[in-house]
Amino acid sequence: MQRLTLGDFELIAVSDGTYRLDGGAFFGVIPKVMWEKKVKADAENYVPVGLNSVVVRTGQHTVLIETGIGNKLPERFVKIFGQPAKLLDNLNAVGISPEDIDIVINSHLHFDHCGWNTTLKDGKIVPTFPKAKYYAPEGEWQHGRLQLERDAISYMSENYDPLIKTGQMELLRGDQEIVPGISVRVFPGHTLHMQAVIIESGSQTACYISDLIPTSAHIDLTWVMAFDLLPLRTIESRKRYYAQSIPEKWLTMFTHDPNVPWAYVEKDERGKMLAKPPSTDE
Repeated sequence: MQRLTLGDFELIAVSDGTYRLDGGAFFGVIPKVMWEKKVKADAENYVPVGLNSVVVRTGQHTVLIETGIGNKLPERFVKIFGQPAKLLDNLNAVGISPEDIDIVINSHLHFDHCGWNTTLKDGKIVPTFPKAKYYAPEGEWQHGRLQLERDAISYMSENYDPLIKTGQMELLRGDQEIVPGISVRVFPGHTLHMQAVIIESGSQTACYISDLIPTSAHIDLTWVMAFDLLPLRTIESRKRYYAQSIPEKWLTMFTHDPNVPWAYVEKDERGKMLAKPPSTDE
């Protein structure tokens, strides 16, 4: 868990733990001899993957960005990925209860990003954050309903359908402001409708870029995951993001980095991308 101040806001990085993914899938067409210089694989070629959420305290709202894998994975998923389910414990460790959260934002609706949206209680699916208003992209929900062969496994309807049915989740169409200082912007690539969460306070900006740039090891334009449905769009979206975030010195938040929840992405004199974590006194 890490904290920093962004203008008048407080940001707290909290984790649902780590799970594991195949290194080849995580780095797509990048050869292992290259990516393993940054991330070490185990004997089965799995690499550790973080489940990073961010709490934003604005003074008016307590906002939770992303809710990890949760605790409802079917047994066959648990055998593959594990089920750390540490988010609520880690929120509690920084003095935040589920009732304290009044806004939840999902970048997209893959099971490892919205798992704690809901939980099981007395055999029923209920909101994990009972007082919160939830937000997610409508296009994501529509796509998940199609259950296409390529990515049906990524969508678990119990993470969002009960919230949509009761009106607790609002489905968003495109870029828009959620509350003052917090907005969403669509960056297609990983999925067509995935949205980043942009946080602005004072003269400072941070962005939860989600699976567009999942870890600090993926900052190069072409280091694209095999999971991305639209890899060429991922590259174009990264270009668009960097065109604003680098000159304006945005803090980039990494959804799946097990060690680096956020950093300033810069380009050196040779054009190489660098991730520089903020100093501890920020």
